[in-house]
Amino acid sequence: MSKITNIVWQFIGRFKYHIVVVLGVLIVGFVDENSFVQRIRYDYQIEELKEEVAKYNKRYETDTRYLKNLNRDPKAIAKIARERYFMKADDEDIFVLSDDVQKPSADKKNEGAE
Repeated sequence: MSKITNIVWQFIGRFKYHIVVVLGVLIVGFVDENSFVQRIRYDYQIEELKEEVAKYNKRYETDTRYLKNLNRDPKAIAKIARERYFMKADDEDIFVLSDDVQKPSADKKNEGAE
């Protein structure tokens, strides 16, 4: 047993600087909270957040233009009232078209069973 420990201590004594450097790189590169791996994760997260900020900035700009248009043009308000809230002028009729699939009612199910 002493021969093996003697060989191990000679190996450590000969390569002590190499061992310390390798262990340091492993700790800094992978284990530490400021590791290279964590930094790469943060970089990906930053890119995703930048894309999200750009999306919201674009949405803000379009909504701002839309709001300015509403403040300037009374016809735009009437258009929104007609499209979204199904309001109408006195001389108009409204037809609502839907692509929704109707579910069969309970009466139709019972008719087939009889």
